[in-house]
Amino acid sequence: MANYYEILGVGRTASAAEIRQAYMRLAKERHPDRFHDPAERARAESFFKELTAAYNTLGNERGRTGYDVSLSRPRDAPPAEIAKQAFADAMLYYEKKDYHQAVELLRTAVHHVPEDARYHAALGMALAKNPHWVREAIQSAEKATQLQPKNPAFHVELAELLLSQGLKLRARHPAEAAARLAPHDPRVQQLIADLGLGPGEEPPPEGGLRGLLRRKP
Repeated sequence: MANYYEILGVGRTASAAEIRQAYMRLAKERHPDRFHDPAERARAESFFKELTAAYNTLGNERGRTGYDVSLSRPRDAPPAEIAKQAFADAMLYYEKKDYHQAVELLRTAVHHVPEDARYHAALGMALAKNPHWVREAIQSAEKATQLQPKNPAFHVELAELLLSQGLKLRARHPAEAAARLAPHDPRVQQLIADLGLGPGEEPPPEGGLRGLLRRKP
């Protein structure tokens, strides 16, 4: 898997200006709107998301320093271990309200284990703390629901995020999914009430939404 420097096509010693120039060039060349074929557009969207993550990390001194440290760790460390440690560290920073550092660590976790829904969900929550990153936050939250569609917690996080941005119609789908999975959970019921949707009919899964948030996929 390519690291952020490789995605941008620059060396480890590249200047901030060179990183920005590489990002601007690739963003223009590989923007999804330039592709009409569905398959090519999907590949472009995937690359553009990685490109954005790479620039957001390397484009600022603090994020780049932290990322360089992660690259300096033993290369034989399993990606899952790197991701697990990055996730654990990110949660500590999140609790301290250092959301910027939490985001950088969660990007590392997602980069190494992109199939783990928890990492995408947590990244979405951290990104949402910065109004400039809300769009990417929504994308991360959506990815979590795609990877683990039967986890109501992820649907709730997505619906609440969309609702906070005034996107009520878009929030209905994840809210309805959460209602089907955990209709009696208080957080789900509040969300349904806020959206003016009808009550669910299926019984809640054991442990409720709080338990699902803590479970390992």
